[in-house]
This record gives sequence, C-alpha cells and structure tokens, in this order.
Amino acid sequence: MKICVTTKGSDLNATVDPHFGRCNNFLVVDSGTMDFESIGNNQGSASGGAGVQAAQQVIGKGINVLITGSVGPNAFSLLESEGIEMKIFSGGSVKEAIEAYNSGSLESIAAPNSPGKSRR
Repeated sequence: MKICVTTKGSDLNATVDPHFGRCNNFLVVDSGTMDFESIGNNQGSASGGAGVQAAQQVIGKGINVLITGSVGPNAFSLLESEGIEMKIFSGGSVKEAIEAYNSGSLESIAAPNSPGKSRR
C-alpha cells in the first residue's frame, strides 16, 4: 500500500507537516517495506489553489492513503473522488505516522478540516 505523508523533511525521521497544500515535502511510503520517495511540494508558495495542485501531484503517484493534519475543501473533494483515504496525524515523525496507521489508531478525515486558501 502506498501512503503519502506531508512532511517538513525528506526521510522517515522527518516531522509530519500538518498543512497538506503548503507542506514542504510529500513522502510516499510503501507501508510493507518502508521504502519511500521524497517529493518536493512545488505548490507551497502558490498564491491560490495550492491544495488542488498538491492533490493532483500526489494522485499521480498512485497513493491509497494520505496522512496529514488538515485538508481544504477543494483538495478534499479531489482526493475523495480518487478514493484516497485521508487520516489525521499531528506531532511526530513520518515513521511514527506510518506505525500509527498500521495499528489502526489514526482518525479519518471525513470532511474538509481546513478552510483552504490560507497562507502560513
């Protein structure tokens, strides 16, 4: 299973970034092997539409799950339409987020939990 985690760094020890559209990087992790790919978020400084552009970027990687802190309404709709499961994780590393997902302890994001279009 491919899990995308929003992160401030580029490896499994990096801190999870709670902002989907404006995170620094995405780590796409194989939950079985823990092999990963780091992808820079080119949309982080966009004046608008960062969430949708970020969603399009990670959808292209064939992910099944997104672990983040918050997702705006437009990105949420796009990710949901692609059947991507969204989970909340706050405070910790990418590795800890994957372990929490595998143990079934992460809460689902069932609706947008960010107003979107905000800048950090």
